[in-house]
Amino acid sequence: MVDGGDNIVEVSWESVSSILQVGGTVIGSARCKSFRTREGRLQAAYNLVQRGITNLCVIGGDGSLTGANLFREEWSGLLEELAQKGKIDEEAVKKYAYLNIVGMVGSIDNDFCGTDMTIGTDSALHRIIEVVDAIMTTAQSHQRTFVLEVMGRHCGYLALVSALACGADWVFIPEYPPEEGWEDSMCVKLSENRARKKRLNIIIVAEGAIDCHNKPITSEKVKDLVVQRLGFDTRVTILGHVQRGGTPSAFDRILASRMGVEAVLALLEATPATPACVVSLSGNQAVRLPLMECVQMTQEVQKAMDEGRFVEAVRLRGRSFENNLNTYKLLSHKKPDAELPKVRTNFNVAVLNVGAPAAGMNAAVRAAVRVGITEGHKMFAVIDGFEGFARGKIKEISWGDVGGWTGQGGSILGTKRTLPAKYLEKIADQMRTNNINALMVIGGFEAYESCLQLHEARSRFEEFCVPICVLPATISNNVPGTDFSIGADTALNAIVETCDRIKQSASGTKRRVFIIETMGGYCGYLANMGALAAGADAAYIFEEQFDIRELQANVEHLTEKMKTSIQRGLVLRNENCNENYTTDFIYQLYSEEGKGVFDCRKNVLGHMQQGGAPSPFDRNFGTKISAKAMQWISKKLKETYRKGKVFANTDDSVCLLGMRRRNLVFQPVAELKTETDFVHRIPKEQWWLKLRPLMKILAKYKTSYDVSDSGQLEHVAMHSPKEAETGAI
Repeated sequence: MVDGGDNIVEVSWESVSSILQVGGTVIGSARCKSFRTREGRLQAAYNLVQRGITNLCVIGGDGSLTGANLFREEWSGLLEELAQKGKIDEEAVKKYAYLNIVGMVGSIDNDFCGTDMTIGTDSALHRIIEVVDAIMTTAQSHQRTFVLEVMGRHCGYLALVSALACGADWVFIPEYPPEEGWEDSMCVKLSENRARKKRLNIIIVAEGAIDCHNKPITSEKVKDLVVQRLGFDTRVTILGHVQRGGTPSAFDRILASRMGVEAVLALLEATPATPACVVSLSGNQAVRLPLMECVQMTQEVQKAMDEGRFVEAVRLRGRSFENNLNTYKLLSHKKPDAELPKVRTNFNVAVLNVGAPAAGMNAAVRAAVRVGITEGHKMFAVIDGFEGFARGKIKEISWGDVGGWTGQGGSILGTKRTLPAKYLEKIADQMRTNNINALMVIGGFEAYESCLQLHEARSRFEEFCVPICVLPATISNNVPGTDFSIGADTALNAIVETCDRIKQSASGTKRRVFIIETMGGYCGYLANMGALAAGADAAYIFEEQFDIRELQANVEHLTEKMKTSIQRGLVLRNENCNENYTTDFIYQLYSEEGKGVFDCRKNVLGHMQQGGAPSPFDRNFGTKISAKAMQWISKKLKETYRKGKVFANTDDSVCLLGMRRRNLVFQPVAELKTETDFVHRIPKEQWWLKLRPLMKILAKYKTSYDVSDSGQLEHVAMHSPKEAETGAI
């Protein structure tokens, strides 16, 4: 902007084709010293006025956004100075009198207050977790301790969340320095692990980690300590700029696309009186917040840390950060038996998986078992869902049994789709025999239906009058009462990764269109969001009926597009979107109609979408909602314990824990019945359908985007500790 010339160019539709999967930034980014001087800003203003630009969308960290805000405040003064110097005329001063600015936060550190996630954070977590998973396999062969240094000079978010996602033994972050004598505590923990035959210890250190006297804690210092005190074989891995690189994750692509749209809408609606705003994510919603309020809060965190007010620093980081820290503390340190609840509660809680396997289920089971033990309960694992339950496949499960589960895909406990209806008597017998006082059911639509059946069977079987909680876990994301299910993010990443490879395979060939079939039953979530994240031209889903005229229009649209410099087309189809317009039919239709312009290929992704290691989002989402659910179960057990037994027969004792907009909420399954389409096994209303027009606009269709959900500047007070907990990772 300061240099001008060829550095400011008009872009066309084609200019930004095929950049969705490219990491980094294709337009380049720099820390600009000259912009910090008034002279530099004067030159920048001149270059913008020359091109008639008065709307700026700034993607960067708090430094870039603060600079942009200062630029806006000085704008009229800069124009007057340019007029005095004779560089622009008075008419230009009047015509370009106001500069509108909207910020989007692009920073892998997630260190900006006011947003749950910044663009790039999720992709950085993917890189870290890939490395941790690789290290874990190495360490299974040798008994080793690994010290992993991750980025975060002033913010411990990456370190904290990756520690949660891989079940690290210790984590060092700048906002929460360890207590005095941490060296002894850490060494005791590591040697206990070794005594329990744990082959691997992982310690994660944020590059800005400090002790309570504000002295740095380096990865080398931690390594030396372990070697000197314990003599363990210890290795240091510094991840460095690997974390910034690589292709963006599905979450980041969708987040950035939504924020980009919101930013443009904000600029179009801006008036001279509107303060500069920043587009943020709160829970599952894009919101606008006053830029300078967010910048000031971000600076407050640093100030609190410099002054040693660490509790305050954690609080200022927001609910999401605080929540991550509390969950990590709860799960990572097994309390010595002396510190466990003095009186064991004598409650027995069973955990089971129901439905198809989903990545993240194991992380949820691990969190449930560990939080349950911390609360003083005896924890039981049920093998193979309700079928296994009926056959008595139930065993007590301990703290150590679930070590290392967070990174495992599928379901270690085994899972079946069988509903309990035909086994009710046998299951009731097993509940009585094992004295099960509460149930946690982790799974998809079948898990929700199962709990409805247990709820309805309470009048016949008193054994089911216990607290029951459902955690939604399915790649289809079709469970009513929640915006996200455990496993859907991993499946989405698998789809997007495959689409990237497929598009790349066509780069050397002539024009080509790919028809790709995704899973999801009747729910179009994977097809729709996959299309948005992979830059597809169309996505056919059950929720939005289509006919031959629409198919024809799509083919014609693609044919026109192929006549430009765009070489590839991508079409996603949900497996059950239409019984007659099958994947084969659509493939043949496109092949016939595209003759002479493009050729076609088809791909059915199948069960590949269910496998693989869980993404950081799914590991954390599973861990956090499971810990919350177990605390709810404990509360319900205390409330319903009367005369030596648990008796819970109210609707609110069988709940589903879901994320809705910004909050995690417990909803009675009986109340969710009205929101459910049982024939097609989907919720009657689905939030992501609002993003359909966005996908079409980005595929160059002329359509209107409903802005009713966006807009309205909000104030950052939402991060006060009383605010309901947000569910973003």
